[in-house]
Amino acid sequence: MKIALLGYGKMGQVIERIALERGHEIVLKKDEHNTYEGLSNADVAIDFSIPTAAVSNISSCFNANVPVISGTTGWLEHFDEMVSLCKEKNGAFISSSNFSLGVNIFFELNEYLAKMMSKLDSYTVEMEEIHHTQKLDAPSGTAISLAKGVIENSSFTNWTLDNAKENEIHIEAKRIGTVPGTHTVKYNSAVDAIEIKHTAHNREGFALGAVIAAEWIIGKHGVFTMKDVLNLK
Repeated sequence: MKIALLGYGKMGQVIERIALERGHEIVLKKDEHNTYEGLSNADVAIDFSIPTAAVSNISSCFNANVPVISGTTGWLEHFDEMVSLCKEKNGAFISSSNFSLGVNIFFELNEYLAKMMSKLDSYTVEMEEIHHTQKLDAPSGTAISLAKGVIENSSFTNWTLDNAKENEIHIEAKRIGTVPGTHTVKYNSAVDAIEIKHTAHNREGFALGAVIAAEWIIGKHGVFTMKDVLNLK
């Protein structure tokens, strides 16, 4: 499989190593210093760039008839626009806030717990996410996905970085050292607390999941999620 890497920072370099280990070929390593030359030769593109580059990267893939896996966060106000373009071009697209296989299991666990806790009005819910100091967006896309998972399965209606009002989920976003990513969901009552937590030890889990998604999407058309890739639906 021939892969175009859109974004060649630390994540892009880990993805490159894992892709090569799995027998794939890298035909483009796109950063701010070069063009999309070589994109049309790719079987699939993996976008781990920056929020301001994501739309251009994804659009270029659809226009070149190349399936795209996007792990960039902080650009989702344009998500519906990219979905429309994907359908218009009969493309293939997976966008995820986190491609880690463990995190996607954690997403499922979070939703299941939210359904159970929705029957108990004595609990409030709060979240904490910790990432390295170079992460540009806050809260993380993963934290937002976790909050949406609770909101869709409970009476909570919104998330906030500020003091939470009734029916709001407070997210505390911390930027510490080189932490690759830690996410905690905690339910509190007057008598006890229930907590679920995912801790990433390094970037390899994110990279491996993205490469697995890229392998899965070959030959498909449409907009998919990691639930499709992992057969969690």
